[in-house]
Amino acid sequence: MIRQAGSTATAGRQVCALILAALIGVWLVLAVRGETAAVGVRVSVPGGTYTNVTAPELKRMLEAKDFFFVNVHVPYDGEIAETDAFIPYDKVQEQLHLLPPKREAKVVLYCMSDRMSTIAAEKLVRLGYSNAWNLQGGMVAWQAQGYPLIQGQRR
Repeated sequence: MIRQAGSTATAGRQVCALILAALIGVWLVLAVRGETAAVGVRVSVPGGTYTNVTAPELKRMLEAKDFFFVNVHVPYDGEIAETDAFIPYDKVQEQLHLLPPKREAKVVLYCMSDRMSTIAAEKLVRLGYSNAWNLQGGMVAWQAQGYPLIQGQRR
């Protein structure tokens, strides 16, 4: 009997070790795929949500860019590299033709401080866009991290 109890305890430890190893394996696979760390903070607004992203998070996102990148600041006062479009924050609805046609497309907005891009993000959500993002702190936060802006004439 004592021997069986010891065998049961050993078997139990082995099962726990196998389960732990499996969980660690799954966690590692997800970490490699980049799915364990959430990016940004969801903001609820009438009609849905958008995501605020920090300058360091956006910098990492730009390394594997999978989004449409929009400068909504008026007047033009510089830009972040890889910007796809310039749409004034107060003209988003009138210039929807410049955005990806699918409303679930990831669209990242920015301006100088994030006041205008927040307004634009809220507008996109009200218009049915389900994957709008906003650079929190705008170009000011971007530069504060030591990241460059393209200055001069709008391209």
